Amino acid sequence: MTEWLVDSGLGLALLLLAAATLYAPRLYTSVVFFMGFGLLMAIVWARLGAADLALAEAAIGAGLTGVLLMGALREHPPRTERAPRPRSLLWAALLPLAVLPLLVEAILPLSGGAQPLPAQVDAQLAYSGVSHPVTAVLLNFRSWDTLLELLVVLFALLGTRQLALSSRHPHPPWPLLLAWCRWLAPLAFLLGAYLLWRGAKAPGGAFQAGALWASAIVMLRLNGLLPTVSWRDWRLRLPALLGVTVFVLLAVATWLWGAGWLVWPPGAAKALILLVELAASVGIAITLALLVMGEDRELRP
Repeated sequence: MTEWLVDSGLGLALLLLAAATLYAPRLYTSVVFFMGFGLLMAIVWARLGAADLALAEAAIGAGLTGVLLMGALREHPPRTERAPRPRSLLWAALLPLAVLPLLVEAILPLSGGAQPLPAQVDAQLAYSGVSHPVTAVLLNFRSWDTLLELLVVLFALLGTRQLALSSRHPHPPWPLLLAWCRWLAPLAFLLGAYLLWRGAKAPGGAFQAGALWASAIVMLRLNGLLPTVSWRDWRLRLPALLGVTVFVLLAVATWLWGAGWLVWPPGAAKALILLVELAASVGIAITLALLVMGEDRELRP
């Protein structure tokens, strides 16, 4: 009964935060509600036992995306605040109630007994090269999905470069934040490396490690501990492309000399997955950091 009340409260809070994000009278308030929605969503994923998704949601969905929205709002403040209409608020309240029966219909069959997919994953886990089922699905059984996710993040960076302007007159960092940053950034790098190494056996992996590394880079840059960045610098462009490049090259290699596109040889699966995760972590970290920080001058193609 207690667990049911907790889960019901989380679901209701998510719906309320979603409506508040969409219909808050001020954009600043909407961004704050959005970040709260991301943090609450991370708790929901943790309650569902998906620690990997919880880590990614907290770091990317609430953290880096929230910082990106705050930066956009600072650069382009709204001229007038929004005034939500009563009819819009009514629809915001009724829409979740209309969708709820569809969600219940989709979820109820999952509680009817054992599902076949976990058993199929467990049966092939010994041949995947890793011992954690989530990593096996993401980087072996469904590796195409992960490759496309890396491409989406990279294209988001390339598109944002053509639209965003970064601050030309940054504010001096607070002394307290500067002191904390010198401790938190190295810890974030170490924790990211641990999550990358641990991802083969437990929740973690490339996206979680890359998000933490990106957070550390952003902290250092916002506090003036890193120099200005530019996409034209090959030292940043090369690692940003590293994850996609390694993934594509391995896909072509397995097609030419293996059993098919991204079908890892059983004897080399572990080493290849580790190589992909390491390259993807570096690419994700640099890409997310560039997305948040922008550049120090107007961007031209």
